[in-house]
Amino acid sequence: MKVYTYSEARKNFSTVLDLAKSEDVIIKRRGGETFKIVFTKSPKSPFDVTGIKTKATTQDILDAVKESRAGIVE
Repeated sequence: MKVYTYSEARKNFSTVLDLAKSEDVIIKRRGGETFKIVFTKSPKSPFDVTGIKTKATTQDILDAVKESRAGIVE
């Protein structure tokens, strides 16, 4: 566990964050308060999906979108 003063942490913030990936990092303020930096992985984006193979062309997709917006049913 590494302990930094507020001033040290502010001056070396990038290093502090990198270190927090592998061990606990504590930041102490002058008044005696302590704070712990915790690394968390971000969840994957809901838009991060695998692609699909299709024979549809760009124009086919644009036509389908246009029809759905116009309310045309065939």
